[in-house]
Amino acid sequence: MLSIRRISTSRWWHKKKNWILFAIFLFLVFVRISKGSFYKDFYYFISKPFWPGQFQKEIVLKSIEQEYLIKLNLLKKDNERLRRILSLKESSNGDHISAAVISRKAGSWWRQLILNKGSKDGVEIGNIVIGPGGLLGRVNSTSIFTSSVTLITSPESKLGVWVDRPQINGLLVGLGDDFPNLILYSKNTDIKVGDFISSSPASTLLPPNIPIGIVQSIDETLKSKKTAKISLLAKPHVIDWVQILKVNIK
Repeated sequence: MLSIRRISTSRWWHKKKNWILFAIFLFLVFVRISKGSFYKDFYYFISKPFWPGQFQKEIVLKSIEQEYLIKLNLLKKDNERLRRILSLKESSNGDHISAAVISRKAGSWWRQLILNKGSKDGVEIGNIVIGPGGLLGRVNSTSIFTSSVTLITSPESKLGVWVDRPQINGLLVGLGDDFPNLILYSKNTDIKVGDFISSSPASTLLPPNIPIGIVQSIDETLKSKKTAKISLLAKPHVIDWVQILKVNIK
């Protein structure tokens, strides 16, 4: 009797096993045909309680708002830059020559701009070159159709400048990078970050009161003098049009 029960149970298990295997086979076929959409729907329902709520929505909206503000600010700056370029292009007269930058030499020892105006346009060696923001440099050579400008960032450049707030003179020396060095030959000079720098009334190379830059940092480690890094108002690496001032102070 026990033997008959074992045989009956064994057959039942084998039949059940076959049905299980057949069901698994059908399930796999279904997954294959549906390309896993069942799993996606299943994941949809089990993950629904964890979807981003109002807090995450606010973060996303704030990010989008910031993105729009940044884009608006960039468009505003581009618009202002184009207006300055247009102003430079259209303001040529007897004392000012509008010129386009056609080449840049940005190496440490060759900080120069090449302009599309030369001796045929009245450009002379020593003429002052300004861009949007202020002083860029001086014309150091000319050809018939072009002129070369030594930038105030060049190591060849040394200019007398005026620090507006403390009302003192200093010497601006190019170092071959984007931040020329202001030298003040007095340790007790009252100079601060943010002070405005312009061409000096005592300069023998420049007309007075041409904007140049702002004090970015100050070095007081030297015993006999104080130096400062100057952030230029006119950025040579992004300027496309300039004005050549037909003023040559010798």
